Amino acid sequence: MRILLIHSDHLKYQTKSKTRIAEEIDDEKKKGQFENALVVFTAVEKEDEENPVAVVENAVKEIMDVSGKVKAENIVIYPYAHLSSSLGAPNAAKEILTNLESELLARDLPVSRVPFGWYKSFEVSCKGHPLSELSRSITSESAEEKEEESPDEEESQFYMLKDGELLDTENYSYQNRDLKKLVDYELGRGESTGDEPPHVKLMREKKLADYEPSADVGHLRWYPKGRLIRDLLSDYVYTLVTDRGAMPVETPIMYDLADDAIRVHAEKFGERQYRMGGGKKDLMLRFAACFGAFRILADSFLTWKNLPVGIYELSTYSFRLEKKGEVVGLKRLRGFTMPDLHTVCADLEQSLQEFEGQIEMCKKTGEDLDVNYEVIFRATADFMEENREWINKAAAMIGKPVLMEILPKRKHYWICKMDFAAIDALGRPIENPTIQIDVESGERFGITYIDSEEHEHHPLILHCSPTGSIERVICSLLEKSALDMKEKVPMLPVWLAPTQVRVIPIAERHMEYANKIAQQIKDAHIRVDVDDRPETVGKKIRNAGGEWASYVIVIGDREMEGSELTVNVRETGQKVSMGIQELIDVIKLETEGMPFRPLPLPMDISRRVNF
Repeated sequence: MRILLIHSDHLKYQTKSKTRIAEEIDDEKKKGQFENALVVFTAVEKEDEENPVAVVENAVKEIMDVSGKVKAENIVIYPYAHLSSSLGAPNAAKEILTNLESELLARDLPVSRVPFGWYKSFEVSCKGHPLSELSRSITSESAEEKEEESPDEEESQFYMLKDGELLDTENYSYQNRDLKKLVDYELGRGESTGDEPPHVKLMREKKLADYEPSADVGHLRWYPKGRLIRDLLSDYVYTLVTDRGAMPVETPIMYDLADDAIRVHAEKFGERQYRMGGGKKDLMLRFAACFGAFRILADSFLTWKNLPVGIYELSTYSFRLEKKGEVVGLKRLRGFTMPDLHTVCADLEQSLQEFEGQIEMCKKTGEDLDVNYEVIFRATADFMEENREWINKAAAMIGKPVLMEILPKRKHYWICKMDFAAIDALGRPIENPTIQIDVESGERFGITYIDSEEHEHHPLILHCSPTGSIERVICSLLEKSALDMKEKVPMLPVWLAPTQVRVIPIAERHMEYANKIAQQIKDAHIRVDVDDRPETVGKKIRNAGGEWASYVIVIGDREMEGSELTVNVRETGQKVSMGIQELIDVIKLETEGMPFRPLPLPMDISRRVNF
């Protein structure tokens, strides 16, 4: 049995039509709504039929344990076949689910079961704390047998790491909102408001992106301005990693799960895989660029002289089957663009050196994007004990206290990772850059290198996304802008602003000169447009502000007669007199070292499509 446990603010469902295996139900069961509910999405598998009583018993224990921890007021069993590709027979599944409901009811728990075999619409609002999304595989194995194989799993320990000292998170004196919010979220102390993040409204209002109703949920349509920002960010990461020696590659988006290495690596991701059936192969859409990168490396001849060596792919797209109720705006999608860097290292010493370089790279992205990152440093207890001096050194590179998670033992492919997170306007983390030391994939995928004595070894591999997904970068920028609105005007960094300069002619007689000025600016590789619409100057200026234009020039008689322009600077709110070349120089200095792409829209605003 596969279950996905979602602690939700609410669950709503409505039956639409029955399948041939649907159970008969009363009208009152055709729809339902539950508040503060632990929703147990459940798939009954073939092997459950061998000992259904034991499977139900173990499922009850798991559900009771989680329900007690999250303090849910309702438990809802929701049949969900998409969690498994090895489903049990319909009649057996119905019987097991009915028995599961009965056993929970017998323990005086507030449990309900959603009808089996019906097409349904549903809406679930995930609370968003660390225990709000848990996946489990339930077998018939008894608790005693499990204890013999592995004693009760210890929980991670969390500390604040400051100046090489581990401090208690409860009594720590937090100096900023973002770090406190991150700690509260990681420790399950944060509360979900259920509100929509502000960036969703902004991405629509600024005509960047929107949901695509004709696609699966969690897939977006991108308008020209949004596509421009995505492309600029992609160019930015490309330069960032290639300047550090990484080699760009491109690999397929789907993989055969009959490949043992791919199947095992995919299983570590759990149930959130996009599976593709119907053919001779059981295929999966990639959730990162790991599979293709590892296959390239496995087929390459590597020696100690090559290492460390990095290969980079902008995975357009990667896919994760996030639950419908969890998908929101740019923060959590089913299809997204992930910059993925994999660096092959000879040994741990080389891995740690590379890790330090990648910390600097990830820090730089925060500086270049003007986004504050708070950091979670995660390591196994063994790694922590053996490399404490290096842990302190790496944490000190952040330049401020970090949250330290110590795992009692390794349960992932990594032994150490560092996660950088921006905090949204609602106080929730947005996962951005990450660095991980992978100790499994080299051997699993058959990646080897030859050392100086011609001996063959499996390398360690660093996974790094210097920014996190491109969509989450834009999410972070918009959420920061939403916070900025309380104190100052919101804006994007000038190198990312679709309109860097807006030229506004006061009257028709100023149009020719306005176009001449705009052409000079365009020739200097600066994105510029002209508001040639028959509107009042005041309205044009307000529109420029609504579109977050970095600089606005109003052209009237005085500007045509003199050599100086009056420039409205968005960042400061000041009006500054300067010549055209001086303005160009200011923008060039402000965007120095950043990528440029031309404006993908007509320069005259009157000719633009209203998306």
